Amino acid sequence: MAATKRAWKLQEFVAHGSAVNCLALGYKSGRVMVTGGEDKKVNMWAVGKPNCIMSLSGHTSPVECVRFGNAEELVVAGSQSGSLKIWDLEAAKIVRTLTGHKSNIRSLDFHPYGEFVASGSMDTNIKLWDVRRKGCIFTYKGHTDGVNCIRFSPDGRWIASAGEDSSLKMWDLTAGKMIQEFKGHTGPVTGVEFHPNEFLLASGSADRTVKFWDLETFQLVSSTGAESGAIRCIFFHPDGKCLFGGSQDALRVFAWEPGRCLDAFSMGWGKVADISVASSQLIGASFSQTNVSVYIVDLNTVTCSPSQIKRAQMSGPGMVSQPVPSEPAKPPMSASGRRTFITERPPTSSTKKASEMKTEPEEEPSASNEPEDDSSNVAQIQNPEDYKEVFQGRTKIERTPPRKLEPFPAPPEDQSKAKPYKQPAREQKVKQEPVKPATIVPADRNKPADLNMAEFLPKRPDSAVSADPRRPPEVPEQSEDEVLSSVHKGHESMCAVLGNRHRNLEIVRALWTSGDIKTSVDSAVGMKDLSVMVDLLNVLILKHSLWTLDLCTVLLPQIHELMASKYESYCHTACNALKIVLRSFSSIIKTNVKAPPSGHGVDISREERYKKCKVCHGHLMAIRGLVEKKQSMAGKLGSTFRELQIMLNGLDD
Repeated sequence: MAATKRAWKLQEFVAHGSAVNCLALGYKSGRVMVTGGEDKKVNMWAVGKPNCIMSLSGHTSPVECVRFGNAEELVVAGSQSGSLKIWDLEAAKIVRTLTGHKSNIRSLDFHPYGEFVASGSMDTNIKLWDVRRKGCIFTYKGHTDGVNCIRFSPDGRWIASAGEDSSLKMWDLTAGKMIQEFKGHTGPVTGVEFHPNEFLLASGSADRTVKFWDLETFQLVSSTGAESGAIRCIFFHPDGKCLFGGSQDALRVFAWEPGRCLDAFSMGWGKVADISVASSQLIGASFSQTNVSVYIVDLNTVTCSPSQIKRAQMSGPGMVSQPVPSEPAKPPMSASGRRTFITERPPTSSTKKASEMKTEPEEEPSASNEPEDDSSNVAQIQNPEDYKEVFQGRTKIERTPPRKLEPFPAPPEDQSKAKPYKQPAREQKVKQEPVKPATIVPADRNKPADLNMAEFLPKRPDSAVSADPRRPPEVPEQSEDEVLSSVHKGHESMCAVLGNRHRNLEIVRALWTSGDIKTSVDSAVGMKDLSVMVDLLNVLILKHSLWTLDLCTVLLPQIHELMASKYESYCHTACNALKIVLRSFSSIIKTNVKAPPSGHGVDISREERYKKCKVCHGHLMAIRGLVEKKQSMAGKLGSTFRELQIMLNGLDD
């Protein structure tokens, strides 16, 4: 019998007519996937099948985040404008539209009991929504930057949130406040997950580490060493035996006592967005432009620590330690000595459960009290056969036991390229209809995109050009010295450019280390070298506390110039710097510009602050004109410009 691969690519397909912004896998079955895109649509898919099952319309801005309900009967989608829409997949209709966030949604999660949804946004807030009561019941404030990930604890008592500000926070739903902040990551925290059984929390970060936290003592249990790339998503094995971490083109398997990497896979999946486990296989999904790719890992070939496996077997979901009869009853404990979550649903109504949570009055209604009958909220079923099989009949009583999902077949190990997943005969009868007509150009990672390689080769002499255009030109064979000469032609000029840049950075660094940050920034501006300014801004972006109104008056014109650059990296740096300025100083600038100092008396500090705010406001208005022109761009950069447009519009409120 031929050996099969440990990991392989299952499929790649066009998911939207424009760029894909987000996706999520169903954790119950591992066989459904939802995607959201720049085209403002939410599309439903069956893993392993190329046809869209259902397309949900209604959002008025690009969809930034999606999430399935725990039973995969609901899906929630958050948009760039901050609104949420919840859909009933079995009935194929909208359930709720919720509004309240002031910026785009970054993370969503359903409560274990289903009646509540939590959302994290770039506006730094976390909101808890009651789906039945149609509104926000509490807003949790504490992050200083966008909220990248939120998760409910298995017992539904806590919310863990991971922030762009490198912080990890724990919130108590009953008390309505933060109960712990975990410190240790040095970069944005990108993912957070509760252990399915034990009082253990895991966090992954752009600092390339995974950290494990004890939820009884709130202390760090262990931390992995820095990996080769930022951790993009994490997921506990359903049995709790190990943690999977997805990063750029790689999958790693982690243990926590002690913290270490047990196994690693080279995946080639790019920027993985979500991972799930089903039928002894790990399923990973990623997106790039309009395409979505799905990858499979055979978990039977994954290396786990024997002690971890034994512990997972002893501390399964239904197994807890029993108290000694002569002693008082103790909380359930796992084999590791940690308490376990009590995940059985309490025998109380949802109304009583909601009353136990901390609530607050909302200034404005978060959802309409009228039934959702907006004609713009449309669920278009594009594949009725698959829709009926996947989303309908879930509540129907069957005489026969449910069919066990078979794992996806693995391709042979000696195959140079993985074969595309072959559909069963019934699926091949389904007419394949693209979500939106589009010309698809297959990507080739071995060739650079949009580059004419002939421009980088030595020019042909005139004698080599053929007189007959139908015949290929005859290029004389070059000697080794001629080839080396052409390669080194621009070497000296490039060294001169880099040497000059290095000298400029040394000057800026010398002024910076002397403690005069303002002078070092002024010197960098005077050099009129955008590459030096980008390097300086990248340092300031990591140190929010250094920003002042004085620096803003100097840096905003440079940010404007960088945003107009043809280099995408320059634009990204400028956009990140502008976000810091708007979050930190927009309210101060708006207040001072609208209320200039009166003519009575002399307040020098207020006069100076007003002048600085006036200068900053003028620069921001000029930047807004540029952002308005660029917000129609496709891809992530266009999404960033649209987000900035929303933030800049707040200066007029």
